[in-house]
Amino acid sequence: MNDGNIVNDLTVVVELFNVYALMLLFIGGLLLWALNWGISKASLKITEKMPTRRFLILQITTLVGFVLYTVGTIALVIGVLQPPKEFMLAAGGSIAVALGFALKDIAASLVAGLLLLFDRPFRVGDRVSFANVYGEIVSIGLRTVRLQTLDDNLVTIPNSRFITDVVASGNAGELDMMVVTDFHVALNADIEQAKAIVEEIIVTSRYAYLKKPVTFAIEEIEVGYRLAIRLRAKAYVLDVHYEKAFQSDIVVRVSKRFTEMQVARPE
Repeated sequence: MNDGNIVNDLTVVVELFNVYALMLLFIGGLLLWALNWGISKASLKITEKMPTRRFLILQITTLVGFVLYTVGTIALVIGVLQPPKEFMLAAGGSIAVALGFALKDIAASLVAGLLLLFDRPFRVGDRVSFANVYGEIVSIGLRTVRLQTLDDNLVTIPNSRFITDVVASGNAGELDMMVVTDFHVALNADIEQAKAIVEEIIVTSRYAYLKKPVTFAIEEIEVGYRLAIRLRAKAYVLDVHYEKAFQSDIVVRVSKRFTEMQVARPE
């Protein structure tokens, strides 16, 4: 009796996965990939024309891709194979148990991916720091998050890591972001003059976002085994893409102005 059931089950499986069905599955999967690729390319074109809505467009694209692959794959399998209800229940239970042990890490990443999409500790386009890696989130996928560093390296991180580890977002979905830059002067320097120079340079930078204030944190620290004054300037860049350009601009110009105004630097 049991042998007969096994033979019947195998017969059902063979009938489902015939050459015609496999070909349809392959073509359907290719179409899903092509559709998602087309949506991604179109979204990049739209972001070029609407840069102020870049983050929103990228977030929508990520969510659409997630839904497209999930719903499309399920619909494709059911629509092409049309398995009997009893077979679906039996196969689903068996597959769930097997995959539960073999793919528990991937399953954890998939669940974490859903949590990231809805909890949104960060979004596509955010500048984040994670495990000594700093860069921009370029995609949030079913299993992994891809982060592009400022050195143009693409780092792939499993979603599950973001659920248990600490991650810091520099701009939290906004185009502008605070940029912190340190300047050091000697103890006998005119601190108010140095502060005024730094502030003037920042507010005249073409990358500065002036709707938010420029602030300073001033303290005495040790530089090269000698005491010095640190001026920590906190200003906002108008677009995260210009973060390093903004920082380089103010450092070069402040250093030049300090020399012209003979502001004493640590020796």
